[in-house]
Amino acid sequence: MATQQLFYRSPVPVSFDRHHDLSIRAGGGHAFAADVNSVPVTAVEFAAASAEYPLVFAGTPEAVFPAVILGLDTDRNLWVDAEGRWRGRYVPAFVRRYPFAFSEDTAAGTFTLHVDEAYEGCNRDGRGERLFDAEGAHTQYLRTVLGFLQDYQASFRATQAYCARLLELGLLQPMQAQFSLPGGGERSLSGFMVVDRARLKALPAEVVADMLARNELECTFLHLASLQHFHAMLERAQPAPAAAE
Repeated sequence: MATQQLFYRSPVPVSFDRHHDLSIRAGGGHAFAADVNSVPVTAVEFAAASAEYPLVFAGTPEAVFPAVILGLDTDRNLWVDAEGRWRGRYVPAFVRRYPFAFSEDTAAGTFTLHVDEAYEGCNRDGRGERLFDAEGAHTQYLRTVLGFLQDYQASFRATQAYCARLLELGLLQPMQAQFSLPGGGERSLSGFMVVDRARLKALPAEVVADMLARNELECTFLHLASLQHFHAMLERAQPAPAAAE
């Protein structure tokens, strides 16, 4: 998995001075995510995400975060079609929050809302949802965005604690996925980690019980079960057969 800047190209802090006349036209599809092969997910998403995508851990041995793999190539998302439509049942929250995101000032303990002004749905023609009303107050749309991102940030924190537990217990190991293409040739994905089943089985009973109580064991089993989707990705990567004349 390649280190990615993902799809935020021009994020700037949201302010009334700069964005008093900005509108966001939603429903434009997911073409912005067509060139990424993975996105982060949080622990609360594991049940939905693991049912469809391979769910792994990316980062460094000191700091990891879960992510779903979306493609065999670094610049192609197999779940976004040529028209920019998401072809999966579940769209990760990281994708759904776009074009918005929080930045954190760790020293002050504060968060600042950003919007990617490069998003094609941003406009100053009144198309879509306004961020501010004429008096400078947040619109209901902006309040909904802030609520969604606050929930996402809380899930992010809980997920960090889960990942720290996996590292503390030494459960993660590097993995490389190898694919044999039907037309010949090989393809591989690397740069991610998975839970070592043998190490998981060797955990003391009291540690397993604690992980169960914290829902960490459920997340771990969902992650392991999701690895079967690597095989389905290879089928998805094949071009569709030409229609008969």
